[in-house]
Amino acid sequence: MSERISENQVNHVAQLAKLKLEADQLPYFTEQLDKIIGMFETLSKVDTEGVEPTTSVSDQLNTMREDIADNWNQRAELLDNAPDAENGYIKVPAIIDESGDNE
Repeated sequence: MSERISENQVNHVAQLAKLKLEADQLPYFTEQLDKIIGMFETLSKVDTEGVEPTTSVSDQLNTMREDIADNWNQRAELLDNAPDAENGYIKVPAIIDESGDNE
């Protein structure tokens, strides 16, 4: 039996959330929500006086590299690995039909 929330309240919340609970599911979810509410009650009793808010568990900041464009001079190797190439470009099958016959 739940102490903090009733099955009627759980059913009401489920309806607000557009969830359909079967009658046999209602006791399970009532108990689960009761435990969750109990955890929040426990957390609210923790003394946090003087504790700075924490946004990360680590002191490490993001490590970023400089954004510098670099030409890797690997064009020839890239074209050698392409299935088909012509005049320094990779050839691909046409994906837009420009014939005008719409087929």
